[in-house]
Amino acid sequence: QVQLVESGGGLVQAGGSLRLSCAASGRTFSSYAMAWFRQAPGEEREFVAVILRSGGITRYADSVKGRFTIFRDNAKNTVYLQMNSLKLEDTAVYYCAAEVSVVVSTTASDYDYWGQGTQVTVSS
Repeated sequence: QVQLVESGGGLVQAGGSLRLSCAASGRTFSSYAMAWFRQAPGEEREFVAVILRSGGITRYADSVKGRFTIFRDNAKNTVYLQMNSLKLEDTAVYYCAAEVSVVVSTTASDYDYWGQGTQVTVSS
């Protein structure tokens, strides 16, 4: 069982930056692939980024590539999402997710554990 708690969301102007954190419970954090998804009002949950357990393999949605960076600190049981050059369309609730996997998955249904979400609002 893994519990995930996101933090770091907030209100930011377009062009600004935020760093989201996701702290995981348990001693097997390094066994999990960790991902970020987001969901805007009236929209389906969409994949943002994923990092495999070693931290050496990452994948990003095309919409955030070059602007967002996912990284993890296995010693702190935490995964991060650094978001730069934020756009209005990045406004959403951001969710952290975990699964025991050695391959990349961008599908929400593949993930076993989810955080409660953190709101990111980008203003003009």
